[in-house]
Amino acid sequence: MLDTVRWLTDDNRILDHAPPTDTALLPGKVRLIDQTQLPTSLAYLSLDAPAAIHDAIRRLVVRGAPAIGIAAALGLATAMQHHSGPPTTFLTEAQRIAAYLETARPTAVNLAWSLRRAMTTLTAAAQHTSALPQLKQTLIREALNILAEDINMCRAIGEHGVPLIRPGMGILTHCNAGALATGDFGTALAPLYLAHAAGRAFTVYADETRPLLQGARLTAWELQRAGIDVILICDNMAASLMRAGKIQLVIVGTDRVAANGDTANKIGTYGLAVLAKHHNIPFYVALPRSTIDASLPDGSHIPIEERHPDEVRRLAGHPIAPATVRVANPAFDVTPHNLITGFITERGIITPPFAGKLV
Repeated sequence: MLDTVRWLTDDNRILDHAPPTDTALLPGKVRLIDQTQLPTSLAYLSLDAPAAIHDAIRRLVVRGAPAIGIAAALGLATAMQHHSGPPTTFLTEAQRIAAYLETARPTAVNLAWSLRRAMTTLTAAAQHTSALPQLKQTLIREALNILAEDINMCRAIGEHGVPLIRPGMGILTHCNAGALATGDFGTALAPLYLAHAAGRAFTVYADETRPLLQGARLTAWELQRAGIDVILICDNMAASLMRAGKIQLVIVGTDRVAANGDTANKIGTYGLAVLAKHHNIPFYVALPRSTIDASLPDGSHIPIEERHPDEVRRLAGHPIAPATVRVANPAFDVTPHNLITGFITERGIITPPFAGKLV
């Protein structure tokens, strides 16, 4: 599976979990697949500066709610390895960097969740020691715990979702919610990987996902690389394929789910849910429970990131629209809970009514 986000030690070990006794984790860096280079080049970046990690999240070098949460926690840990001030300032500086990294993208709740979890663990550790090496180790180990838990959650999501995949199915997915978006198998793609490993034959229809083409650049590349039958389609082809009986299931990921089940995912997801409802096609959302934001009662409270107009006005660096035309470019939309057949989580599938089941 792809090692999308990992810890790189100074002696070039690539870690996806915290060793039980090994303390040779310092100073280390965050190692990321540079997803802006896919599918033409599989390239890696190794980062340790807060500004570089913030930039990598902001400009989608790493993307997908679980992956950016992991990258942020590892980023905080690696940035704090360079702290040489007195122990009394370590917590203050860590909080400052965590707050800064949290501003990289607003919609995916995993970003804030992972950073706040790391800070909670660090604050607790600081009650028992003021030694900088131990405090630095605490941040690294907690970040690696988050990564290891995500890897286990991906597999669990896959195991719970694989019964939905029947031989001969056509399955539609949107954007990328696979290994490139998480620590391992992905969320929406995890059931597909496990079904494929079990010998089940099916076809995945991958939306290209304008404007940044995460489906074309990432999902199609990832699934083809794994030997899964994948057909790339333009975003506006889904309705026609549904009417023609080509699609029997829709599985997508999500960046944030409100307490009532309203779900924010890549722009275009809401339209697919409407189409699936009209054609009586099951529409599932796959996610770790850390993506559920119990503090938000419904989807109207989910912040929606508005990205740069040139993402729409240009394609692969080339102008495709007037340079000064006004552009709307929300990165996400919100799918109402009543259009969702169920949530595939690491604890099982949650079905309607969702009230009281998600929190």
